[in-house]
Amino acid sequence: MKVGVLLLSAGSGKRFGSAIPKQYLEVAGQPLILHTLNSLAQEPRIAVVQPVIGSRDLWYYDAVAGHDWEFELLPPVEGGVERSMSMQKGLAALSDDVDLVAVHDAARALPSKLLLKDVLDVAEAHGAAVPGLAVHDTIKRINADGKVLETPNRSSLMAVQTPQVARRDWFLSALEQEKERLHLHTDDASVLEAAGFDVYISQGDVNNRKVTTQNDMLWLQDQLQGVKS
Repeated sequence: MKVGVLLLSAGSGKRFGSAIPKQYLEVAGQPLILHTLNSLAQEPRIAVVQPVIGSRDLWYYDAVAGHDWEFELLPPVEGGVERSMSMQKGLAALSDDVDLVAVHDAARALPSKLLLKDVLDVAEAHGAAVPGLAVHDTIKRINADGKVLETPNRSSLMAVQTPQVARRDWFLSALEQEKERLHLHTDDASVLEAAGFDVYISQGDVNNRKVTTQNDMLWLQDQLQGVKS
């Protein structure tokens, strides 16, 4: 199966509190997005990577200039306001011979070789897979006023990560079926689930952490410097 990655890099950096989107900030000597691309290069089945960038992205080309990987890094396409819109534009740019599509956050710099292998293996076997980790904290469901409504059994809960992988035709079908409700979905797998496709959990990794805050960036720097030391 030919695997293509949609590398979602359209975030503006507002939540992070930076004038530059966090995926282009330098960490351990190079832009964060380069660490992500280097991590993806660990998986030999990844044939193409399709970056999806913001409409006013002034940093992507400088970040990747002069770098090469075993996969083909396609010209970036402009994403949308919502994640689902970025997915649609990225999918449209992929060639028809891509069988499996992995949607990955550019701000998750450290997907391990084992994580990538397992999520692709599970997706090849079942059609769709997402990396997940068991939830160890007790979770409360609350209402708008903060009142606790329910305490779900945490043994049936998983915290999911990216890349979230599915057959290309499944993603296309799900996005079409859910086109009026895409704003309700917080991740790629939930679009598949709502459209009736089965999604399976693969092995997640605590180090596959999304950089969202300044503390996350400090953590990533420590991880990368530990690898280099």
